[in-house]
Amino acid sequence: MKDITVRKLKTTYGELLLGTYEGKICLCDWASRSIRSRIDRRIQTGLNAVYREGDSPELRELEQQLNEYFRKERTEFELPLLTVGTDFQKSVWEALSEIRYGQTRTYSDLAEMTGHPKAVRAAGSANGANAISIIIPCHRVIGKNGSSGGYAGGISTKRKLLALEDLPLLNQGD
Repeated sequence: MKDITVRKLKTTYGELLLGTYEGKICLCDWASRSIRSRIDRRIQTGLNAVYREGDSPELRELEQQLNEYFRKERTEFELPLLTVGTDFQKSVWEALSEIRYGQTRTYSDLAEMTGHPKAVRAAGSANGANAISIIIPCHRVIGKNGSSGGYAGGISTKRKLLALEDLPLLNQGD
């Protein structure tokens, strides 16, 4: 069985669990999210690998680029990614990657971007299953009425990330 090299990164936004597999980023997710074990099981099973704490050049590069993002010095990430999920989930994550810094889309927009305009709930579910947060910007998806919707790192964290990108939510009462 192969290894997924993982380590935690504490940020002012929360603690992230970072992981690489064969030179690619496969994990950049909130350490304390409610479905942590389900996400971890999907990744480890899909890659037929286990988590081993450690370090790698890819993890150091990921950490550097994240810190640049948090300091507003970076708006795009240049990292090799490896997503683990269903074909539909991967299509949603690919669509998320098209949402640029400083932009938001609704869950309906996300479904349309995948070519499945009626699959709003499924697109929302795939958005929530994203294991490469921030890099694949699931925080940029909001409700039609301007509400935050959900977020693996918590609504407060989502609001902070949107504010970092100068994107205040229209509806703060959600």
